[in-house]
Amino acid sequence: MAVNPDPKPGRWILPLVILGMIAFTYFFVRSLPEASPDTTLAASPGTTGAGGEPGATTTTVAGEPGATVDDAVAAYLTELDRINGELVALDSELTAVNAGFDAEPREIEYSDAEPRFEAVATSAQALSDQVAALTPPAGLEVNQEALTAAIGLAARAAGEALAGLQSEDPGDLRRAAVAAFTGASGDFDVEVANARSAAGLTPDA
Repeated sequence: MAVNPDPKPGRWILPLVILGMIAFTYFFVRSLPEASPDTTLAASPGTTGAGGEPGATTTTVAGEPGATVDDAVAAYLTELDRINGELVALDSELTAVNAGFDAEPREIEYSDAEPRFEAVATSAQALSDQVAALTPPAGLEVNQEALTAAIGLAARAAGEALAGLQSEDPGDLRRAAVAAFTGASGDFDVEVANARSAAGLTPDA
């Protein structure tokens, strides 16, 4: 009977398998394309505030995709938008009442026009006081001064319109004051847009 020179031939199988896997891995890795030197890892998202300050809170501005400002700036601009909307409504009311009072034949009698003029004057002064009480964020101090001046003129014009209505004047003072109110209201709207631009946002469409 022939003698097997290696009584355990199976013990060579495992080393051969391992050697084959190493060789396969070596050639497989060498066949892979090299990474581009321009490749960069994506940075993990972080929280940054206005000016990129870490930890500051930001707010996305409605109607302006991708636009973010500091929360204090967003709150300030939101308040200006509210006041501006109310001022526009007061201008519409004052203009309509004034036109109705001047219509031929008269569409709004004095007994109705006076309390409505008075309501506009009172509301305009309240809005003026609210703007004056606002604390502008850093960088918007000059805008705050312009806004305060514009709405202050509107409040004074509304008061003069009421005084003109109540006076013996034939209507010239009243009409001039109503026109001044409309002009000051428009100026305030422009200054709100300027404040938004100064904050790094585009004016509302």
